[in-house]
Amino acid sequence: MTGWIVAISDFCSQIPPSIPQSPADPRFWHASTPPSARTRPGKVDVIGGYLERLPLSAVAAGQADHAEIWSFAGCDGESDLDRDRPDGTPDPLNPALTRRVFRADGPAPYASSEAVDFIRAVGAPDILCVWGLGVDAALLDACEASVKIYNSIDAPALRISDELAARFDLFLTGADWQSREIEARVPGARTLVLPVGPAFASGETFFPTEAAKDRDVVYVACAQPYKRHDILFDAMARRPGTRGLLVVGYGHQTDEFRDRAARDGLDLEIVGPPGVPHDEVNRQINRARVGVVCGVEDGAPAILTEYQLAGLPVLANARLSCGLQFVTPETGAVAHEGADFAESLDMLLRDHARYEPREIALARWGWRPSMAVLSRELTEIRNARMVP
Repeated sequence: MTGWIVAISDFCSQIPPSIPQSPADPRFWHASTPPSARTRPGKVDVIGGYLERLPLSAVAAGQADHAEIWSFAGCDGESDLDRDRPDGTPDPLNPALTRRVFRADGPAPYASSEAVDFIRAVGAPDILCVWGLGVDAALLDACEASVKIYNSIDAPALRISDELAARFDLFLTGADWQSREIEARVPGARTLVLPVGPAFASGETFFPTEAAKDRDVVYVACAQPYKRHDILFDAMARRPGTRGLLVVGYGHQTDEFRDRAARDGLDLEIVGPPGVPHDEVNRQINRARVGVVCGVEDGAPAILTEYQLAGLPVLANARLSCGLQFVTPETGAVAHEGADFAESLDMLLRDHARYEPREIALARWGWRPSMAVLSRELTEIRNARMVP
């Protein structure tokens, strides 16, 4: 298979001052080698976060020769290291990946006449992935020939209108209920429970470091209410002496967390904000024995399997909307908030050495088995298009 794959982030930043402001300037926004001039790299490293891993998996699996990450600028936005790298140049760490940024013409679903002009000039990608808040009809229509994939990356099954959704060939969901909801709203929709975050886990990015375990439990999540940090704090209070670690990329609740820890006498260390690179996240995770996911109205968080790849069993909220399929008796436990969560945390801390989550994660939902599933789906979509 030849061609290229694009994943469009729903992140829209302010215009970086380092980027020329005039579209007449040849360095403006997307000034870099066009996709058609790129050659397939000899070795593809599937590294990074939820944005990078699926497109890089497609290149590694032979579904594409080159991957690109697109985002937008011209809006107010809160940056994090995983998403806001709008340099419009090949990634220095991975020759299989290029990043481009385009000016947004308005709020989400994002319109961008510059992106449409770019597609008309170089051609549409063979595979177009759109995450989250989505893009407008003009951009999707410019990619009519592309196989178009959507994932909401959040608890709502669709974060775009039904009219826009009808233009997609495949919806990746985080749970069966999301698939049913999309199929009810979009006649003929093709769905696949294969959430882009945890299902394309990268063992090259997250792995055991054999570091000393100076923390009992770690939670990697933004400091926002829907992540339900209060459930972890309650469990720590019920289990005196628990050493907690938070890794926070962004969010407004960090001071509130520090105040509660001081008030309740919790042993809590907070790293960030701002966010830290993936290698540092992996280093921090490896300091702990157990990783937790406390949210309810949340998508299928990538951290579910990232903990596992680092060798940590996972404790997840039993009411998590999407992603509980990644927590099995071999990889961790689920529990309801309150005493049940505290007791399950105690059990996992006591027995954490008997779990082998990395082996299970790599075999069942690492990027290789997940890409094999997606490749079969892409083949079916392409074959169906060839039928008169």
